Amino acid sequence: MKIKNIRYSLLAFGVLLTAASCSEDFLTVEPKGTELENNYYKDETQAYSGLIAVYDVLGKQSRGFENMVCMLNSGSDDFYAGGGGATDGIGIHAFSDYTISQVTIPGSFWNDFYQGIFRANTLLQKLPNVPMDENKKARFTAETKALRAYYYFELLRTFRNIPLILEPLPANEFYNVLQAKPEEVYAQIEKDLKEAIPSLPNTIVVSTEGGRFSKGAVKALLGKVLLYEGKNSEAAVQLAEVNGTPGGTSIYGYKLVASYADLWKISNKFNSEAIIEIVHTDKSNADWGFWGSGSDEGNTINIMVGPRGYTRPANSPAPDYVSGWSFNTVTQSLYDVLKGDPRFESTILDMKALKAAGVADWAPSFGDTGYFLKKFMPLNSDASTGGGTTALNYKQNVYSIRLADTYLMEAEALGGTGARAQALLDAVRARVGLGSVPVSINAIMLERRLELAGEGHRWFDLVRTGKAATALASRGFTAGKNEIWPIPLKELENTKIIQNPNYNN
Repeated sequence: MKIKNIRYSLLAFGVLLTAASCSEDFLTVEPKGTELENNYYKDETQAYSGLIAVYDVLGKQSRGFENMVCMLNSGSDDFYAGGGGATDGIGIHAFSDYTISQVTIPGSFWNDFYQGIFRANTLLQKLPNVPMDENKKARFTAETKALRAYYYFELLRTFRNIPLILEPLPANEFYNVLQAKPEEVYAQIEKDLKEAIPSLPNTIVVSTEGGRFSKGAVKALLGKVLLYEGKNSEAAVQLAEVNGTPGGTSIYGYKLVASYADLWKISNKFNSEAIIEIVHTDKSNADWGFWGSGSDEGNTINIMVGPRGYTRPANSPAPDYVSGWSFNTVTQSLYDVLKGDPRFESTILDMKALKAAGVADWAPSFGDTGYFLKKFMPLNSDASTGGGTTALNYKQNVYSIRLADTYLMEAEALGGTGARAQALLDAVRARVGLGSVPVSINAIMLERRLELAGEGHRWFDLVRTGKAATALASRGFTAGKNEIWPIPLKELENTKIIQNPNYNN
């Protein structure tokens, strides 16, 4: 990675924050000033601040304009980029129509996760010498390794050919980093996760630790990693322990939420279905001056996906939605698949129907279909009344992994056959009042599309199952190229990093 990005990570890591927990309160923090990295980690409090700094990069999933969920949605067959025009976010549009290049790929999708890795490497180097309770130290170490694994997994499945850096680099090595073989990175991810599991608690105290990794969360992540590697039998073992009896409560306390619609209530944080949950708050005073820098903690998907110019007449029965930016407009394909499914009403807002009924209107914009991603659309009553810019301070948490996802991953890992795979598929469907269908890989992948629509999973599902070239042919997807992203041009300048195949021209 280029030198200024590593330096930026070092500087950003120096501005450490203190807090009481990893719940929403932990995000409402006061900067304690810049400490020289070599003089930090003198005690448990400083080590905990360092751990929070590592966790903070999880926000990349849904924080800032260049968030993972909106980006990944835009490249799938379920959504378009949308927004105000073809130049309203060059990167997201270039991914949506597969003109993505080393110039148009936003550098933050590479830089931010490496910043998290740098923070993790630094903390792992310092923790052994911090005077603190050894059990707490073991837990901090486990969480840090699991987070490093999470960030490497995100980089690996988007860019594939990436450097594997396991300790802070001295300045004279910045330009000499080489890419590792993907299987070497996978091996390190597995190692970090397996070493982390024994030192993590089975469950966490949500009131004080909501958002921190538990044993079940890391097992779920390990199961997902193994599935992506094609190690299906090993993946099934990990995921079975996370899932427990389909429809029941697992040993880690996970259980499907009774109502699918309740998953999307902004107040329903850290519910029984959440396994890895990205924490947001409306109290970070996010403003345009530092939006997307890592200092803001609001959910940006909320403002991005709502219809532009949304209005409703006085006394209209239509919901009082916030007028948004019209990104991730829903394709006709997803609309048709979901229409008639009980999950439609929680997933898609049909603005054309509202307009036809005379109860609401909007200002159609680029790539507009009249259909919008409802899961993340806030009401005006959800708007922050605190400081900063209202549009940047929404507090809805985001699921990185939830139980319905792990049910379907386990069913897939089982080959889409057998009584347990059938029970797992049935449990997901039964939660929304649907009857049983014969289990198969095709049935499982369709269920993933219906259940997880708009949550950033579909593009990866298409790529890893070899279906992307067919499903995305009309969008310009090129087999042998677009399964991974181009490495940002600035990462190639004066370094030994080599561009991914077919992105050099």
